[in-house]
This record gives sequence, C-alpha cells and structure tokens, in this order.
Amino acid sequence: MRNPTPLFIGLSLLLFLQCTQKPNSKSEAAQYTETSTQLYDYDVEEKLSELGIELKEPKPYSGVPIEHYALVDKMLYLSGKGPITAEGERITGKLGVDMTIAEGKEAARRIAISQLEVIKSVTGDLNKVKRVVKVLGMVNSAPDFVDQPKVINGFSELMIEAFGDRGRHARSAVGMAALPSNIACEIEAIIELQ
Repeated sequence: MRNPTPLFIGLSLLLFLQCTQKPNSKSEAAQYTETSTQLYDYDVEEKLSELGIELKEPKPYSGVPIEHYALVDKMLYLSGKGPITAEGERITGKLGVDMTIAEGKEAARRIAISQLEVIKSVTGDLNKVKRVVKVLGMVNSAPDFVDQPKVINGFSELMIEAFGDRGRHARSAVGMAALPSNIACEIEAIIELQ
C-alpha cells in the first residue's frame, strides 16, 4: 500500500496557497476595498460640519476608575455621559420640575455630540461606524413626568442625521428619581464598527 502522507501534504499546501492568495487584478482589489470600507455615499464628518457640529478630543475622566468606552472585537460600548454645553458646563435640572421637554431634548443632543467625540477618538474616522446598535437613555424626572422618549429623541435624531439608516437603533428611555450632579439626562450606547 502506498504512503498517503505526500499526497496529504501536497493537498494541504495547495489549499493553503489558495486561501492566502491576494486578488489577481486591480478590479478585484478595488472591489474588495470598496465592500470592506465604503459604508456611506457621503462623508459623515462633513455632514456634521454642515450641521454646525465641531468635534473635540474627549477629556480623560479624573477621580473615577472608569473609561469613556470598552472595545470588544468590533463592538464599542460607550459609558453613560451627561450633557455639557459647548463651554463645558453641565446641563442640570429635572424634567417636569425646572426643565421643559425642548430643553431636555437639547441636553440629549449635546450628549450625542459628546459620544460622537468618543467614537471619533477610537476610530479616527466616523465613516467606520457600521451601526448604532442600542441606546439606553436615563432622564432625571419628576414622579409624574412620562415623556422620557421625547427627551431622548434629541440623541436618536442626531445619530440618524449623522449615520442615516445605520444610525437607527434599539432603545430604552427611562425616568430616574435622580442622576449624578443633578444632570438632566445620561445616555450610554453600543456601536458596531467596521
């Protein structure tokens, strides 16, 4: 009986070479690049600029043992953030007591900008966002306030403005008796990256 080892080695080597072979034409290489990197037919960062949004580098947390995010494979888990003004001041207040829905919605939009800054710091390019997957919005609310979804819409709407259909997400919007430093709302999110 013949020794099958040389045949097995030969077939294994052939299979290995086929799996590691690079595209053999420019068009194949271009098609691979296009399907693996081009998610949008516009530039997300230019779109934000058109909306008057300028992204800054997020400041590191001080005095607390947490990070802005955790990256696991291609899933980006964003820590909860509260709203801050363009000047860096916290937006505080309780919905249904001393804040209107419109003010709360603007606070949630400000959180969206802060979270976009974190995503940009991780990816270097917002065009690498494949999908906004899940959002949890917490609203500092009076006991009888029931419009938490309208407040968190400020966050969701900006994600859709930025990322189009890739910005549509699953979401929870809940009321809280209190939030840290009396911030109006806090929002965390899960993002899928390319």
